Amino acid sequence: MKALITGGAGFIGSHLAETLLARGDRVAVLDNLSTGSMQNIAGLKRLPGFEYIVDDVLNQRVLAEMVDDADVVYHLAAAVGVKLVVESPVRTIETNLKGTEVVLEAAAKKRKKVLLTSTSEVYGKGAKIPFGEDDDLLIGPSNKGRWSYACSKLMDEFLAIAYWKERKLPVVVVRLFNTVGPRQTGRYGMVIPNFVRQALTNKPITIYGTGKQQRAFGYVGDVVGALMALMDAENTNGEVFNVGNEVEISIEDLAKLVKQMTGSASELVYVPYDEAYEAGFEDMQRRVPDLNKVRKWISYQPSHQLRDILEKVIEYERAR
Repeated sequence: MKALITGGAGFIGSHLAETLLARGDRVAVLDNLSTGSMQNIAGLKRLPGFEYIVDDVLNQRVLAEMVDDADVVYHLAAAVGVKLVVESPVRTIETNLKGTEVVLEAAAKKRKKVLLTSTSEVYGKGAKIPFGEDDDLLIGPSNKGRWSYACSKLMDEFLAIAYWKERKLPVVVVRLFNTVGPRQTGRYGMVIPNFVRQALTNKPITIYGTGKQQRAFGYVGDVVGALMALMDAENTNGEVFNVGNEVEISIEDLAKLVKQMTGSASELVYVPYDEAYEAGFEDMQRRVPDLNKVRKWISYQPSHQLRDILEKVIEYERAR
């Protein structure tokens, strides 16, 4: 098989490329390096079956050629991170909507299966925990820029499923829940790399809001395995799947755990949302996936729990 990965120089994309190559697949990466990094794929350049092009997914000529040459398409290219979403809402909306549109259009011409990565953000302010794929979605108001990402990714989902229903394009949608691990940048607000870097340098560990908000963190290796299994399965077309981990921790307790595991002298500092992002910023208090569907379809089971994940991230950041 030859896989095209849009956004393949990013955190998840580079791990996916590495794992596909390890099982003998060929991989082509398309990335404009706006949030990805050549460093993430530097070790792959010497491997047979790997190629990359630095360009934008919106370059339809380049995209069409790469889709033609691939058997399957993993569409990971997107605006990522709360900080980027708040600071650049136009870029967020245009990247997500236009990027997905051109990928689906190109894939539909040659009937190449597409896996679209979506996000747990689409559940918005939903209060029913854990979040199930068929639950109603409750998005905040349009004057709160924080929700533009959720809405853009939700429209991506609608478009992908419409392509399946109307044009029979094989497509599967995956909602990712706080995927973490080595190579993840903290540039755009990702909490674990930021906490670890602050702790290792004995700088204040900055907790946004009260710290009582709870998250469940999935290891990138487990997530990549699920993406590949969902792509390989023949009966996943037109379906939406949650992928992540169900074990919750508060952000405050996460900071304390990172401090303890690194032996850091850092103090914990609480930063109001209004200072961290923008006035009137709204957050999700809990974000936990119901994994029953993905378990049933591909026997998915996370193999890494939080302490294991933190050990890997701490080791990676120390080496850097």
